[in-house]
Amino acid sequence: MRRSSDRILTTHVGALPAPHDVWGRIDVSDERLREAVADVIGAQRDAGVDFVNEGELTKGGHWIEYLPTRLGGYSPAEGGAYAELLMSSTDWVEFRDFYLAALANGTLFEMTGEAQHVPEGAEETTPTDDWVATEPVRFVGQSLLEREIAMMLALLGDTPPSDAFLTSTAPLSIEPGREKGIYESDEDHVFAIAEAMRVEYEAIAAAGLQVQVDDAWFGALWDRIGIPMGMDGYRKFCEMRIEALNHALRNIPTEQTRYHLCWGSWHGPHSADLPLPDVVDLMLKIDAQMYLFEAANVRHEHEIQLWENTKLPDGKMLAPGVVTHSTPLIEHPQLVADRITRFANLVGKENVIASTDCGLGLRLHPSIAWAKLNSLTEGAKLASASLW
Repeated sequence: MRRSSDRILTTHVGALPAPHDVWGRIDVSDERLREAVADVIGAQRDAGVDFVNEGELTKGGHWIEYLPTRLGGYSPAEGGAYAELLMSSTDWVEFRDFYLAALANGTLFEMTGEAQHVPEGAEETTPTDDWVATEPVRFVGQSLLEREIAMMLALLGDTPPSDAFLTSTAPLSIEPGREKGIYESDEDHVFAIAEAMRVEYEAIAAAGLQVQVDDAWFGALWDRIGIPMGMDGYRKFCEMRIEALNHALRNIPTEQTRYHLCWGSWHGPHSADLPLPDVVDLMLKIDAQMYLFEAANVRHEHEIQLWENTKLPDGKMLAPGVVTHSTPLIEHPQLVADRITRFANLVGKENVIASTDCGLGLRLHPSIAWAKLNSLTEGAKLASASLW
């Protein structure tokens, strides 16, 4: 993928605002979906974003809830293990009253509750959160994937496919809520997931698009299962799953792959987030050219310091978040430029792409999300004028 040769290029993490009749649905007509995707690609162009996508609208607007339409071999499981995992977070336990209130108000992920609206009678992307492998895990979403890719390519206009991306999900982030069932070990189960998702990764790459692999559970599992393990134990837990992801990416050129790490990005205290300095070496082991991560919110902005002592491997690029989903305050373009410049001075201006902390479509009111993308690109212009 292109790197910043004469100016700072821009992108974002994936989810963008979707119309209410498209968000959270898998039963949208091709005609309506095509119209919505054309609008969201056009809005990115208008904002000046360089590396664009379809806002995850072809997935119902969500990075993980689409997966039951793509993976076969699972049956619904009882017991509420996924909900128990969510609520077991150290942060969620310490601030339980806050989280219960936010869940009740529908504002845990989007501050106004706007993104929580699903039209009455609409078919949501997933009917359950808990699954068990009762048959070999396999990819079953070929037709939906083909529609997704074809629609993206058809609506890019003058944008080359190499300047566009589609998102998918890492095995580590697919595993929570899915029991190994017929598999003898967690490793067997995780590698089966990886082999199934390889179909999706390779199809996106074969279309000439950038493949973005989302992995929010890498960070978010730490204060649920990682703290009791200790850092060494959690790193070992992650290493096997990174090996599985790299196995699934083995046939894709590194130059086509981008990897996104975040901490779940709900609107909460995040008091027990996994420190990026403790796992940055693991992130850099993933066979991707571009790494996207949170760097603009108050729990992680200070972590820029790690790049003073961490060498970015040759050929790699960073796409740090320089605008955040975590507040409705719109960053001043000069603040965005300052954040970009700090990274450029540490790892080289040619190795920095300006991005967002997380998907804006599920985290902010649409009007705020688009304003933040405008601030992102304005800040990149200011930084470019200074750096070049």
